This record gives sequence, C-alpha cells and structure tokens, in this order.
Amino acid sequence: MRKLHFHPCGNFNDRYEQELTIFETDFGRTAVLAGLLILFAVVPYASSAYFLYILNTIAIMSIAAIGLNILIGFTGQLSLGHGAFFGVGAYAAAILATDAGFPFLLAVPCAGVITALVGVLFGLPSGRLKGLYLTIATLAGQFIIEYLLVHWEGLTRGTMGIVLPEASIFGVALGGDRCFFYIAYGALILMTLIAVNLMRTRYGRAFVAIRDNDRAAEGMGIPIFPYKLLSFAISSFYAGFAGALWAYYMVSITTEPFNLGLSVEYIAMVIIGGLGSITGSIFGAIFITGLNEGLRWLTDILMSTNILSAIGLSMAPLRELAFGTAIVLFILLEPRGLAEVWRIIRSNFRLWPFSY
Repeated sequence: MRKLHFHPCGNFNDRYEQELTIFETDFGRTAVLAGLLILFAVVPYASSAYFLYILNTIAIMSIAAIGLNILIGFTGQLSLGHGAFFGVGAYAAAILATDAGFPFLLAVPCAGVITALVGVLFGLPSGRLKGLYLTIATLAGQFIIEYLLVHWEGLTRGTMGIVLPEASIFGVALGGDRCFFYIAYGALILMTLIAVNLMRTRYGRAFVAIRDNDRAAEGMGIPIFPYKLLSFAISSFYAGFAGALWAYYMVSITTEPFNLGLSVEYIAMVIIGGLGSITGSIFGAIFITGLNEGLRWLTDILMSTNILSAIGLSMAPLRELAFGTAIVLFILLEPRGLAEVWRIIRSNFRLWPFSY
C-alpha cells in the first residue's frame, strides 16, 4: 500500500504558546534577522551624514510613537500632551547629566522614569473623565508643562537652554551620526520588543479590554483606573526615554520644539501608521519624518524661485495643510493605516500566485 504524505496548507495552532509567538514562521524570523543585519552592517556605511540624521530622527520618534500608540491605540485614551512629555524627558536627561553628573546609560532610563511619574500625575483625571473631556485635560497638561519649561529658569535655564555633555558608554564617546545610529536603533529594537511582549501579557489584554468597552472590562474584574494610570505611565516613559535620546543627539536643547505642534505630529504618526499596531507606529514615524523633510526640501525650492512670495503664501500654513490632508486621506481611504497596507502586501506575497 502506498503511503500518503500530507503537507500543511496553513498555520494550525494547538497550544496558546503558538498563538502568542512573535514570528509565525521560520521564514519571517529569518527575514527579520537578515533585515537587521543589513540595517546595522550596511546602512550606516552606505548613507550620507544627512540621511543618517534622518534615520536617527526616525528611530527616536518611533520610540515615542510606540508609547503614544499604547495609550491611544491599545487603551483608547486620547492625549494631546505627548510632545510635552517628550520635552520632560529631554530636560530631565539634560539636568541629570549636567547638574547630577549622571552617565548616559543611567540618565536616559532615569529620565524615562521621571517622565512616567509626570505622566501619572496628568493621567489622574482619567479616573473620572473620558473622551473629549480627557483630551482637554491632557491639552491643559501640554500648556502647563510648556509654561514650566520656559519660566522655571532655576531648573530649566528658561530660554537659554541646556548644553549636554557628549554621550559615552564605558568611556567610549558616541559623537557623530554613525555612532549614535547604533544606539538609536538598538534602543528602538529593545523598546519595540518590550512593547510587543507587554501587549501579550494580561496587562496588554486589559488595556485592549478597556479600549473596547470599559464597563464590560470592569464587569470582568479589571480595575479600570489603575490600568489607565499604568497606560499613562508606560506611554510617558516611552516619550521621556525618546526625549532623553533626542537631547543627547542634539547636544543642546531649548523649549521651542516641545509645543502642541509636536503632540499633533505624534498623533498623526499613530493615526497614519495604524491604531493598535506597534509596527504601525514605526511606519507612521517614517511617514511623518519623511513628510517633514520633503516639505523642507520643497520650501527651499519655492523660496529660491520666489514662488511663495509671488503668490503671497508662507510655508507654515502649507505644512499644516499637508499634515491635515494626510490624516484625512488615511482616515477616509485606509482607516487602519500603513500597518494594514503592510499586512495586505505580506498576505499577497504569502498567497501568490493564488489570490485566495
């Protein structure tokens, strides 16, 4: 009798551990490892200084965007103060490095912890507020932090700013875009893995339950208020951690960048990248950073040809128009963001040549 051989035609999980794996197939794991090898071994040496600056900015912004997505996309708590928390992390790292003499490896996580404590403070209204009212409360937090950063001159130096010492690890200086590239992307990979694994725990499942229906979650025994505060703390930690990296990368910081516009940019990253998607946060950071650089390039062209002055326009409204248009188009055409586009592309490769 001829022996029949059966070949699997899909992923069939019979244990919970299989359902919770990060990589579904060996090919996916291999592809990611190959991509990381190219990222660390080829990209830093094949890129110009300007392109390395853009890549480093993307890595730092991605970390902060992941934190905001945990709060908005996974827990359903809208915040308009993420840019201010980013600034708190930057100033916390600068103050720890200059006044307390903290080394780079200690100043960055401590800045994240300090920002998490500030985030919990401004997350307290989430116990009694939700929706638009909570959004307004976080907006007030944005303005309060902005005011303190500018006027608390004894701590933040006000408009004078702070100059940080050069980042170093065990005596090895990290000056230059190429050296900081490895730090930024190493931190991004670490924080991404932490976020992915967090969403697979009971804390992540509780966040999603609160987002979907907080009353039903409370009926299942989930203490809503502590979990909301935890979500604010984690989101703020990510923002503070990213802000600290940005401060060391920029060497000197002032209060101007940490305004409401930066908070809106982070919300745009989350919406365009995909709500409730860790990968989407990175896609959103890439899109918004690329859009900013594209608009800067367009500004140089239009200013050199005097087109804007000829028609009586400035670049600031055009930048806001571009951001608003991008958000509206993604909401209308692809509400799930770039993460859904990436999922469709992967599915097409996986199912090719069969469309079903």
